[in-house]
Amino acid sequence: MSDWQAWVGREQRSADRLDPGLAARWCATFDRDAPTKAQMPQGIHLCLCTPEARTSQLGEDGHPTRDQSQASFLPPIPLPRRMWASSAMQFHAPISVGATIERSSRIVSVTPKSGSRGEMVFVEIDHETSADGVLAVSERQSVVYLEALATDAPLSPPPAGEGSFDPSQWEAHREFVPDERLLFRFSALTFNTHRIHYDAPYAREIERYRGLVVHGPLSASLLLQLAAEKYGENRLASFTFRGASPAIAGETLHLALREGDDGIEMGAFAGDGRQVVKSSATLA
Repeated sequence: MSDWQAWVGREQRSADRLDPGLAARWCATFDRDAPTKAQMPQGIHLCLCTPEARTSQLGEDGHPTRDQSQASFLPPIPLPRRMWASSAMQFHAPISVGATIERSSRIVSVTPKSGSRGEMVFVEIDHETSADGVLAVSERQSVVYLEALATDAPLSPPPAGEGSFDPSQWEAHREFVPDERLLFRFSALTFNTHRIHYDAPYAREIERYRGLVVHGPLSASLLLQLAAEKYGENRLASFTFRGASPAIAGETLHLALREGDDGIEMGAFAGDGRQVVKSSATLA
């Protein structure tokens, strides 16, 4: 595996505007009314300053291609599979409808690893999103690149087992089925063309998933909304999430929240109790 340290410190800047149409489409995607006040719910930054690669610049998997040029923000790691592994967000100020958005992104580290899943490379990126000149969200995102799987590799995740999720140990619980329509809308909002979210034959035959994969940031958005239902909008100071196992479209997700000594514990679970997303938060 090559040394990608030349990419550490590389920066990218982008701009956007949270216009009323985008705000309404975000809320409609989650069956919510558009806010009566100007402030949008936490998580809205996920559909701002999205990628702008041309269609001709997309790779086989749907992600923008990468090369050795200075224009390539992410390093051209040859491993073909890519996932959003985790994020740690700090919320500094709400983002309002009509705000001018600026985002600066900087690669913090590129770390090759080997494990039971073969060769991997983790890329950590710091994002700072400002609205009308005020820092709104700072985020450290971790992206992981993985080896290709054999065409006869077992599909992931395994079929649902005989277990079940027990909500009695949680203070707040919501049962939800993310279907293909929701995945399509979230891909459109975030301009995410990764084929595992909308191309079932590709997801199954090439990346060896059992079905269409629910976006990690989509599960995170649903958990943010669960927190807002309990504590009110724009109440979190921090929020982290990490993918534990793929969630499959059309299958039940259990969203759960409880308070502990170290803050708020949240998670998304499959119907048989398998954890899909691990998450935590703190209140402002």
